Amino acid sequence: MERRKFIKAGTFSLLAMQLKEFSNTFQQEQDIVMPAMFVGHGNPMNAIEDNEFSRGWEAQGKLLPVPKAILCISAHWLTRGTRVAAMEKPETIHDFGGFPQTLFDVQYPAPGSPEFAKETSTVITKTKVELDFEWGLDHGCWSVLNKMFPNADIPVYQLSIDYYQTPAYHYALAEELKSLRKKGVLIMGSGNIVHNLGMVQWADTAYDWAIEFDTKIKEFIDARNHQGVINYKDLGKSALLSVPTNDHFLPLIYTLGVTDTKEAISYFNEKNTMGAVSMRSFVAGLS
Repeated sequence: MERRKFIKAGTFSLLAMQLKEFSNTFQQEQDIVMPAMFVGHGNPMNAIEDNEFSRGWEAQGKLLPVPKAILCISAHWLTRGTRVAAMEKPETIHDFGGFPQTLFDVQYPAPGSPEFAKETSTVITKTKVELDFEWGLDHGCWSVLNKMFPNADIPVYQLSIDYYQTPAYHYALAEELKSLRKKGVLIMGSGNIVHNLGMVQWADTAYDWAIEFDTKIKEFIDARNHQGVINYKDLGKSALLSVPTNDHFLPLIYTLGVTDTKEAISYFNEKNTMGAVSMRSFVAGLS
């Protein structure tokens, strides 16, 4: 009888140890929060060129922890209402013209993430989110990722931007996405702080107003003054010229919306180019 009690006690002791180990592992997983990132993607040719920007993306990919999935909010998926791409195999979208065939030949065959897409549609309560099975991955997404994660083995899915809403609306919506970072999702906004194609110069230069606006937005980010970024139009002429349309600026709003004000921020590709394009990029929460 004593032997049976001893065996039983040992069994319960082993079970307790296993449960404790599982609990510790689970807690560690919960404590890991994926970084959030804003990337200035600029010229689509960066996807196939070996230049300072593509090398910056490549270097950043080596610093990032491997995510379970990547959620991209790109300047190039604008919709009425909000959609999330939920297909298993998103196509590579070549949403541009006038470039060499080698760029159109690029494929980024990353799998999609129907599971995280559905979860994303659930965590957003501010509006109804429709599951989309047509969009795929546009160049704001794949042109960066094919340098950052060249193996294309991490699931990638996109969230559209409701272009009929205000920056404040998008910031509030982004705040609802924060919980995804705790579940292994890398959230990446892809656009440009300064983006005025009507004043582009095919030279490695920058207008004074572009430098002024880019610098001021960096000051807001460093000060964790998200309201200053949201109210960017208050910056006057430099804002009007730097953001003639805010399609490329709104992904920045999303990245700020999913970050906490105490998180460390590290910049890369800090440069204004082509006269009117800022490539400034940053990662928040990278330990």
